[in-house]
Amino acid sequence: MNLHEYQAKEVFRDYGIPVPAGRVAASPDEAAAAAAALGGAVWVVKAQVHAGGRGKAGGVKLARDVAAVRAAAADMLGRRLVTPQTTAEGLPISRVYVEAGSDIAREIYLSLTLNREKSRVALIASSAGGMDIEEVAHQTPEKILSVTVHPAAGLQAHQAREIAFGLGLRAEQVGAFQALASALYRLYMEKDLSLVEVNPLIVTKGGALMALDAKINGGRLSTISTTSPSTATSPAWSTAPGSPWRPWTSSSCMAVSRRTSSTWGAVRPPSA
Repeated sequence: MNLHEYQAKEVFRDYGIPVPAGRVAASPDEAAAAAAALGGAVWVVKAQVHAGGRGKAGGVKLARDVAAVRAAAADMLGRRLVTPQTTAEGLPISRVYVEAGSDIAREIYLSLTLNREKSRVALIASSAGGMDIEEVAHQTPEKILSVTVHPAAGLQAHQAREIAFGLGLRAEQVGAFQALASALYRLYMEKDLSLVEVNPLIVTKGGALMALDAKINGGRLSTISTTSPSTATSPAWSTAPGSPWRPWTSSSCMAVSRRTSSTWGAVRPPSA
């Protein structure tokens, strides 16, 4: 099962993973009411479809008043969103997610997925958050950090700290990152997921960590009903010799995990 962003964030909240306040809406009036209920002066309206690249395709819009929230929702709802991860027909937008704006200081990429070559879960992170992770892996693989998790031991505190130090987080943020990574790992294992991805995980101007986006694929989440189900999934990339990086099967993280396993030693930060 693939969850929409708003559904994935509900699960994140259950696991104590910090996310911005937000509400789902199925009409422009509901979107305006959601913004009014959330309060504040800035909101983000996000199309709820099973595809990445929404921002560049017009599926994520910033609004600075309630009227702009209503207009953004009206522009999205009922249309089909075409991104690099959809067919030419695109995917229908039947829901939008209205989220309170965040003061972003920096963006980080973070995910957990299965490294099939090692038959172990991999924690993958990059300082180039907000970007397509496949582009980062292809153009600047040194920016990707990865550790594999022993199934009997689980994600270790020192592994999370190593990633945090490699990302250049401040000392006071390392503990928060460790707690967040541990919660993601617990979610991944308890729900038998194939992917949990946060892109971006933001550091706010106040220094807090927060999941600005959320993606969950697979697993035992039958208690959550999906809206506008789609067979589209996030792409992965073939890493066979001579193969180009292109959409292939399921998640890009799986290919990134395979691609970076051999480069981790070159960029791995010192143990704490």
